[in-house]
Amino acid sequence: MLQNAGLFILLLGVLVTVHELGHFLVAKACGVKVLKFSIGFGPKLIGFTKGETEYQIALLPLGGYVKMAGDLPHEELTPEEASRGFLAQPPWKRGLIVLAGPAFNLIFPILIYFFVYVGPHQATSTLVRTVSPGLPAAAAGIRPGDRLVSVDGVPVRTFNDISEAFIGRFERPMPVVVDRGGQRVTVEVTPQKLVESNPIETVEKGSIGIGAASRPALLGVPRGTVAEQAGLRTFDRVLSVNGVKVEDEGQLGQTLEKFPEGTPMQLAVRRLDAVEAGAVTGRIPRVVDITVPKQAGAGMAALGGAETADLYLAIVAPGSAADKAGIRPGDRVVSLDGEKIESFQKLALRLNKLKDQPFTLVWRGADGERTEKLAQAPLPTEDGMGSAPLALGVRGWLLTASDVPPADEVTVYIGPGEALREAALIVPKIVGQMVKVIGGLFVGTVPLNTVGGPIMMYQMASKTAEQGLDSFLNLMALISINLGVMNLLPIPVLDGFHLLSAAWEGVRRRPIPVRVREVANVVGLALLIMLMLLAVKNDIMR
Repeated sequence: MLQNAGLFILLLGVLVTVHELGHFLVAKACGVKVLKFSIGFGPKLIGFTKGETEYQIALLPLGGYVKMAGDLPHEELTPEEASRGFLAQPPWKRGLIVLAGPAFNLIFPILIYFFVYVGPHQATSTLVRTVSPGLPAAAAGIRPGDRLVSVDGVPVRTFNDISEAFIGRFERPMPVVVDRGGQRVTVEVTPQKLVESNPIETVEKGSIGIGAASRPALLGVPRGTVAEQAGLRTFDRVLSVNGVKVEDEGQLGQTLEKFPEGTPMQLAVRRLDAVEAGAVTGRIPRVVDITVPKQAGAGMAALGGAETADLYLAIVAPGSAADKAGIRPGDRVVSLDGEKIESFQKLALRLNKLKDQPFTLVWRGADGERTEKLAQAPLPTEDGMGSAPLALGVRGWLLTASDVPPADEVTVYIGPGEALREAALIVPKIVGQMVKVIGGLFVGTVPLNTVGGPIMMYQMASKTAEQGLDSFLNLMALISINLGVMNLLPIPVLDGFHLLSAAWEGVRRRPIPVRVREVANVVGLALLIMLMLLAVKNDIMR
């Protein structure tokens, strides 16, 4: 508890110091007399005086300030202080001093990200562990075990590089070079278009249907099969076959190939039994031993007609289009608009392309196959606020960390030059996203319940610190950018309004009328109080 509080204070203290340091340094450079530099508000805890400035740390670490001579109207000053007072400076100097605080908050993250990026890092390699049937990679002949080298001429080192390489590249043939057993092989892939949308931005990218993690041996068990009669159930995970440990689908197929047809297969499977506790439903794992005679067929089909659980639906959202059509957990998707669906990823890509257009879905449930005309619709939100994306309202089985073997990793070294370039590119991108979020709050595209306050910051600081130094620094950079952008808003008591006032005076050759400033101050203060109350209310509700 004390450690978490200390991390929260450290986070705020560093960001406040950076912000006020900007005002302080530029004020000094402009010849303005600085009386006090304070980190925190309230009674002084510790401090000292050097030259004409008092430096202190105050009791409440939720802010800070720089006290300059003559920064208030009608302030009594000596003649020397009056000439060096803040309000006595020309508009361009006052504008620079005011701008320096938010500017430092926006520059500081570049330094943070530089130290986060520079040096060696572990990342998921380009090794392909899974290839979804019916998608471009499978059609092009990419296999599990291939290692991607380049995409459309762009070298890739990590799986994240692959994802970024497909941004803006789709629905046209392109060369993909893979390393297959030490030999370079070039295949031609035509990625399908995938649109990823959120309230901030929409990204169009290509998808080919490959994965960096192997799939656990989760079974789908059709009704009436030998597998069902033997006691197997959909979403059972095979742990071993005849005493041989099974890690994933590929290893299950390899193990089954070693035994002739008719051989009893002694399976140890993990089954998650649903348990209800009040309004909450949980699952308790147990291991079940089942014997199935090996049947004709490859892979899971050899286990009495079982198949992969990829197309079996584990979750159907209440009130969704799927729920209203009668789709239930455990049902299996068969086809969409007459086209066979071989994987859940293919289903997701087709739905992503259709948006709100109606389609014909065939699925298999407890009463056999059903066919319905459906259309995706926004999922109902719990509080009725905000907008939800279009969705059918179904999901496959949610894998836990224990279900997925560790992905293959590669060490990537980022030199100082590349780290600085990446840091300088990521900060403007985040600034743009922050501006869109603020705009979205006003026009309603971003829900008001996403606004967070000090409790949320405290929780995030604690959580990211547990995840490691890089996560904590990343949070510090994000909050610093947030402070910089928010302080530039033209709201009284924020730096943005003082910057606007200086610009007004510089252009109009006279200050903003006193009456206008007074009304603006009242409105601005009311807006900030409302925002603070909303943030605290959201924190408490969370």
